[in-house]
Amino acid sequence: MVRDELLSRARNGDHQAREKLVELHRRFILNTAGATCKQRITWSDDAASIALIAFNEAVDAYKDERGVPFPAFARLVIRSRIADYLRKEARKSAQSLEELAASGGLPAEVACHQFAEEEAVRERREEIRRYSELLKDFGLTFRQLADASPKHRDARANFLRAARVLAENDALFSRLIQTKRIPLNELAVATGVPRKTLERGRRYILAVSLIFGYPEEFTYLYSYLKYC
Repeated sequence: MVRDELLSRARNGDHQAREKLVELHRRFILNTAGATCKQRITWSDDAASIALIAFNEAVDAYKDERGVPFPAFARLVIRSRIADYLRKEARKSAQSLEELAASGGLPAEVACHQFAEEEAVRERREEIRRYSELLKDFGLTFRQLADASPKHRDARANFLRAARVLAENDALFSRLIQTKRIPLNELAVATGVPRKTLERGRRYILAVSLIFGYPEEFTYLYSYLKYC
């Protein structure tokens, strides 16, 4: 995956890779800052600068063997740093974030150890809720998705590859979002998979492509899929 490769290169001192990684996560960084401050944040705000510094701190401190996806870890570090800033500025912030920040903020190196199980459970639950709502916009339910999941490994691999191609092709993914329908003919050309085969996996491809298309929104689901 491009993001994983960039993260690895950035951690090894590749400045261009780090810049590219930051560029890919600009919306994620700004959204996390805004959610933490509970208000709209722009790049001219102090909170955005703090969030950017925290993101780079997370890049340096991240260790994937601990089982926490990088965006989730980065989100925690950003929240910690901004919560500390809010405390110092005597501004109101969520109690849970104050506890995370403590008196001097969480050192990034130990932040992963402080990633409480209840916080992970809460984030997973919230992520599933958001994904369920998105599926409803496309006329799908979890039950329908479960029924549509391919039973054979080869079929699943083909549909996963098609979903990834769909999500990474800006034109095709934009059409999917706008029309709520997969452009099957174009996707067949892009993947080399017959249209009739794609049609059989339509629901599965659609559902998975939404995760591939919004990896920062669905951190845990994306982390699972990328190893499938």
